[in-house]
Amino acid sequence: MRNPNEIRLRFDGKWVNFGLGSVSNYRRRKRMRAIDYLQELISFPSVSSESNVSVSDCVEDWLKGFGFDTERINYVDAAGVTKSNVLAKKGPSKGCGLAWFGHTDVVPVNSWSFPKSGPWQPWLENGRVYGRGSCDMKGPIACMLSAIASLDGSSLAAPLWFAVTADEEIGMPGARTVVERSQMYRDIVSGQTRSIIGEPTGLQVVYAHKGGRSVRATSVGRAAHSSTGLGVNANLALIPFLAEVRRLHEELETSAAWHDARFSPPTPTMNLLIRDANTAMNITSAMSQCTLYFRPMPGQDADGMVDRIRRLAEASGLDFEVMFAGEPLCSDPDGPFIRELLKLSGSERAETVSYGTDGAVFTELRDIAVWGPGSIAQAHTDDEWISVEQLERGTELYRQAIVRWCG
Repeated sequence: MRNPNEIRLRFDGKWVNFGLGSVSNYRRRKRMRAIDYLQELISFPSVSSESNVSVSDCVEDWLKGFGFDTERINYVDAAGVTKSNVLAKKGPSKGCGLAWFGHTDVVPVNSWSFPKSGPWQPWLENGRVYGRGSCDMKGPIACMLSAIASLDGSSLAAPLWFAVTADEEIGMPGARTVVERSQMYRDIVSGQTRSIIGEPTGLQVVYAHKGGRSVRATSVGRAAHSSTGLGVNANLALIPFLAEVRRLHEELETSAAWHDARFSPPTPTMNLLIRDANTAMNITSAMSQCTLYFRPMPGQDADGMVDRIRRLAEASGLDFEVMFAGEPLCSDPDGPFIRELLKLSGSERAETVSYGTDGAVFTELRDIAVWGPGSIAQAHTDDEWISVEQLERGTELYRQAIVRWCG
């Protein structure tokens, strides 16, 4: 059992427990690198279905040690689990400055194939750090913390903001709670602070990503032994709806209105899931659900498509609900913020990605980009890892960003 008054760090190849009061002594002996922060962060099993309060406490303690003022925005999810967002600020109140955003939740571990350690025991080998969340996205968090640590004690000419949310992996309710309740976020919006979402991009500058819409249509029948003729099979009412959904899928894949060549793939890639609650072949199905998820791009009428699906569901007598709605992120690829990020990263042009981030919720921010260490190809894998090279380069580039925009 972890002592709440200690943190556990890998030091000179060995695990060492440090009381919180001795952390400053450790930093005086040897400034913590991104790999040190990352190993501690991985050890928290902050799966989205569980509370992330412990890892949030750890991050907040570090930030307070750097002289940040902090704000905690807690909420209770639908399952009654307490979740926590941490926002922090250092430096003067005036000025545009820089804001960095990440998330502390990770995806579940349904399988784990790395043989030398478990998902919550970080392992360094061959220039890689293995562990759940090492890439998505505790690695980027560790880089930003290390960058801040390298400047600890330096005066800032403009504000530096740091924020980590809960539940980014399951619909972004943490980010929504921040938008609704955080005074620090209101200050970031008021100042139109330059903002970085630290998701793994291989440190390539991303100026746009797709949004998301998820809807569910439910057919309700009546269970009975199929030999009696007394049941109502819920699947039958779903059939005409599915036929119409197939036509919508084809439209999204072929219509010019739903095509954007800036993205790969250039279409919303509607995905369809069907769940039948039946347990035996001789029982009529009492419930059947169709869940649809598509990824609209900037300027596309996503809500109009949702309304079309709603009308089709209601015409078939199905219950309908919107599960999730997130907007595309899109900054001006030729604007000064993106150009300066490109200069820092040494890249010629900014890119787009097809996945989403908390930026789908932080829509009030104009100068916003996705920029972080690690490859999305390693995210969510059963041997998730991030390279030490990316951790070191990410730390240095984040340090340069802080110096450039916060003085």
